[in-house]
Amino acid sequence: MMGSGKRLSGDSGRLEFIKEMTMLDKIPDREEMTTLVGKSLYEIWNKLCVLIDEKYDMDCLWDKGGKTWTYEYKYRRGGKTLCALYAREGCVGFMVILGKDERYKFENNRENYSTEVQRIYDEAKTYHDGKWIMFEPADTSMFDDFMKLLGIKRKLNRK
Repeated sequence: MMGSGKRLSGDSGRLEFIKEMTMLDKIPDREEMTTLVGKSLYEIWNKLCVLIDEKYDMDCLWDKGGKTWTYEYKYRRGGKTLCALYAREGCVGFMVILGKDERYKFENNRENYSTEVQRIYDEAKTYHDGKWIMFEPADTSMFDDFMKLLGIKRKLNRK
């Protein structure tokens, strides 16, 4: 079984952890990720992970990426997902799902986000459980906005 070195607390969390952690036979290593997305995008992936890890103490779970992506790397805590990173050939993705109250907070503060983030937000599909906002960063220019979006979802829990 793969693992991130982190455990969810409680019996039900442990079952969920085991279920999610066994979705992949093997966690991709640096070489595999670099081959998949390319060197520059793998650096973007790593910088984003470092930034999130500096601000949030979360469980990190690898999974298959579904029909569109090769891999999913999800940040979760207490059964709630903060965000997820995705990888496929030549591309990385960063997804945040904003629920109704979280969308309200974004919309009342949207002028404090870049026009690119506002455009992607406006074009994102809204489902019954929230607005699924997928970014495909090619550089670090939207990282400050990403962290503001995560701040809407959850207070920082690392100092």
